Amino acid sequence: MSNEQELRDRLGSLVKDNLREIPDFPDPGVLFRDITPLLANGAAFGELIETFADHYRGKVDAIAGLESRGFILAAPLATALGVGMITVRKAGKLPGPVIGVDYQLEYGEARMEIRPDSVQEGSRVLVIDDVLATGGTAAAAVELLQQCNAEVVGVTVLLELAGLNGRTKLPDLTVESVVVF
Repeated sequence: MSNEQELRDRLGSLVKDNLREIPDFPDPGVLFRDITPLLANGAAFGELIETFADHYRGKVDAIAGLESRGFILAAPLATALGVGMITVRKAGKLPGPVIGVDYQLEYGEARMEIRPDSVQEGSRVLVIDDVLATGGTAAAAVELLQQCNAEVVGVTVLLELAGLNGRTKLPDLTVESVVVF
């Protein structure tokens, strides 16, 4: 059984049972999948973090959380593993010096930034976020970490919107999703 399938089997029901679907948010026709009920359920959130920690223990030296919900997952996971957390933020949110990567959105462009001094050269880093959609944010984070000479061991998300093909922007990386829509 693959690592990704193992994560899905252990955590899929937990996440689905604690997910709220909100139609027409933030725009008409969009179905927003809200993880705040999962975060509010202490037992479920604890089980999620413990399972992730068991899965990644000994395999990573740092967790990179993507702004903003990725921070909520990265901080307790880094603590459970006894490793550092790296924040990858939207442009203008980190005090310098920073490096950044621009990436394309459906209608426009965005930028992600990182403080290079927060990344240990050669460290094994797991990128974590709540959702993988088009893959632009995750790909930008991976590029930033690689510019800092880190080894990105994979990308993990709670939810993947498969129809948006985000995995295609993360070639040659292990991408693990708990629930795929």
